[in-house]
Amino acid sequence: MTKKETSSEKKALIFNIQRYSTEDGPGIRTTVFFQGCPLSCPWCSNPESKQHKPQLLHFSNTCVQCYSCLKACPTGASQKKDDGSVWVDRAICNGCGACVKVCPANARSNAGKWMTVDEVFNIIDKDSSYYMNSDGGVTLGGGECTSQPEFALELLDRCYHRAIHTCLDTCGYTPWAVLEKILPKVELVLFDIKHMDPVKHKELTGVDNELILDNASKIKQMGIEIIIRLPLIPGYNDDERNIKATGRFMKLRGLDRVDILPYHRLGVNKYNALGEEYPLAELPSLEKDNINKTVKILESYGLKVNVA
Repeated sequence: MTKKETSSEKKALIFNIQRYSTEDGPGIRTTVFFQGCPLSCPWCSNPESKQHKPQLLHFSNTCVQCYSCLKACPTGASQKKDDGSVWVDRAICNGCGACVKVCPANARSNAGKWMTVDEVFNIIDKDSSYYMNSDGGVTLGGGECTSQPEFALELLDRCYHRAIHTCLDTCGYTPWAVLEKILPKVELVLFDIKHMDPVKHKELTGVDNELILDNASKIKQMGIEIIIRLPLIPGYNDDERNIKATGRFMKLRGLDRVDILPYHRLGVNKYNALGEEYPLAELPSLEKDNINKTVKILESYGLKVNVA
């Protein structure tokens, strides 16, 4: 190891490391998903990433009712209902993973594992040849990767000095002082803007958007490549007024690239596995005409628009 690659004892809570990813930046990438997010978007497809602690997922449809989990659980959180099915008392579950280890049907999994920089980078480094051949690299996502900034910075620094392309996928709700330290090691930022109206943004996500919009502007001013990502949610932020406000903001701040992320329901099973109700259960799929209309509005502001 070089001086820049010395081992570290810093740890972060990671809920997934996805290799051979092609959706989180250019080329073939490894995406590191950090656990914990300051926003609470009702359409989130990774609900297991919201809390900054390990989350137990119990997929009842694959449970064989062997009750091994009941015996292994040290807190008594795994319990049997009168009909023989198994449920989890979330109030006393500590996410230790003991039940996961003994489940023969893989009906349980733990989202969230404390990992060192070395452990994460060793996984990243396995695919370095793919990054080089495809102009790919590493993306830090989540949850929200900037919620564990010291670890993120050290991991980015390790990639930077190995000439691995680095990308930050962020909701933007983080102090500028944190971003200012991380960004010199970042080559591309994927930056979410959920809604332009501060009141509606807070209603939807739990926070207002002043800090987010300010950070987007500052990143652009630093000269770092940035792509705005707009999750398009029917009935929430796909109205013409909001789309035009997004276009005006981007044009004014010199932000010229936007990815539209159409609403999908891929995370529904995870909500069930967490013992939660999906907040948008009655929401219809996004109509193709709405997507096309959004594209045309944004393009009218001179923006380069991509539908992911």
